Amino acid sequence: MSDPERVWPEHAWRTAYRHPGPWDQTLPPLSMVAAFEESARRMGDAPLLDFLGRHYSYAETLDGANRVACGLRAMGYGKGDRIGLFLPNVPHYVAAYYGILKLGATVVNFSPLYTVDELADQVADSGTRLLFTLSATALLPTAVKVLEASALERLVVGSVAGALPATKSILYRMFKRSEVAEKPDDPRITAFSQLIANDGACETVEIDPQTHLALIQYTGGTTGVPKGAMLTHQNLSANARQVARLDPELGTSHDKVLGVLPFFHVFANTCVLNRTVLTGGEIVMLPRFDAAQALAAIDRTRPVALPGVPTMFQALIDHPKSASTDWSSLKYCISGGAPLPAELKKRFEAATGATLIEGYGLSESSGVVSANPYQGEGKSGTIGQPIVATRVRLVDKEDPSRDAPDGEPGEIVIAGPQVMAGYWNRPDTDGSTFCHDATGQRWLRTGDVGQIDADGFIRIVDRLKDMISVGGFKVFPKHVEEVLYRHPAVKEVLVVGMPDPRLGEIPRAYVALNADAEAVTGEGLRTWLNPQVGKHERVDAVVVREKLPKTMIGKLSRKDLLLEIAAEAAAS
Repeated sequence: MSDPERVWPEHAWRTAYRHPGPWDQTLPPLSMVAAFEESARRMGDAPLLDFLGRHYSYAETLDGANRVACGLRAMGYGKGDRIGLFLPNVPHYVAAYYGILKLGATVVNFSPLYTVDELADQVADSGTRLLFTLSATALLPTAVKVLEASALERLVVGSVAGALPATKSILYRMFKRSEVAEKPDDPRITAFSQLIANDGACETVEIDPQTHLALIQYTGGTTGVPKGAMLTHQNLSANARQVARLDPELGTSHDKVLGVLPFFHVFANTCVLNRTVLTGGEIVMLPRFDAAQALAAIDRTRPVALPGVPTMFQALIDHPKSASTDWSSLKYCISGGAPLPAELKKRFEAATGATLIEGYGLSESSGVVSANPYQGEGKSGTIGQPIVATRVRLVDKEDPSRDAPDGEPGEIVIAGPQVMAGYWNRPDTDGSTFCHDATGQRWLRTGDVGQIDADGFIRIVDRLKDMISVGGFKVFPKHVEEVLYRHPAVKEVLVVGMPDPRLGEIPRAYVALNADAEAVTGEGLRTWLNPQVGKHERVDAVVVREKLPKTMIGKLSRKDLLLEIAAEAAAS
């Protein structure tokens, strides 16, 4: 059983906390609308968004959000309705996001890379009634097909040209395959400009921040079918405040954050959008990640912070223009979404002079659970200490009602004001999603296996679902991957379990190599690797590929790799 008297390493977080301020801070209930309105009142005409050189002030963006809310109300939408965003990083996203919340409705985020089937499935699951999208051929035809074949009632279509400051060539560079798509002549499809053609004079709907759903955030689905995490206003505002309080210079300058992460993802939603709005900063917004355009934006706008995933940071320093980029304004880069290789952290910091900070979070926690300190001594290879007001424990990997044995890895479980209410339409999953200790405290099961050291720093060992069973021995793929990352030729690696008639499963590594790697073979890498790992961890092969599959935010996808392997096996 869990022991309520057990002294977890959180005593180190109380006595040797390396983030600013005390660990056990309180975060009063706050709606995201109230947070935005207060920042707009305080910041006024100061810039909130820099979209490819076109600026949008706090006052202008709030006015747009008010007009969105009034327009939606005039259409008959209101409190509790689910309204979707099928958008890249464009100004329409921010106005629609806060307008939906002002209405008392719930935002549902959809990736702009979804296929028709993927979008239709999540629209149906969430009960989304109206969908915002953009007049781009990569988006609008998909949205129209879902409108025609589902219970979706309406589309609101923003103009690409209206958001861009310059020529159509920028559109081609930033949106890749996209071209402008004409809005169909359909009474169910409304132009964004028509929606906001009102005075914006409608009242904010009163809600309880602690219980009212602000966002349904679908999980990445890297290990299975995506589920919708139900996040309240308090979940989102608490996490934004928690992240803001990691910054020791909070309030001493007008922060400028480079927004290359997609806003539909929970990491960007918290660390770029909500956190920056809360503190009165400015977001330098790019529609999608492109290393050359991101480097140009760093030179042009002089951002202070850059949240991203490891593959983004690697792409930035590997780009030919990296050496000529002026990195001097950049102080903090926050890495999440995937483990940060120690060698990449070292290379990035040497190349840029910025501090690359590894953190950890998940959709179910509104984005962030822990992080290494912005200033002072962190620990490479760890995900840092819990952020303020967040508790972390380790439970037995087989029985979450029991604490993990002393000194052994256990499943990471968390409690805090940012933890979701549950999964949308999935009450049956509560028993496997949450566990309770002897005091009745509810803990979110992360599915990640970790260790906590005497200083309260957390180290991820691996995912429970990714463990490979080799003749009864458990193999954590992450350990084998970390060894392969030490080879100078290896750029990316995933280790998966393959069926074996004698052992049940056997590890196999799939790698992508650095561009300058010469005369490196899979067999050579296998020969190099196997003596450095345990006998049960030895791989049967190292398969070299041009690239490994990634999720929409650039995280290596074990799920998609396994699908590729299965398809190749079926074809042969």
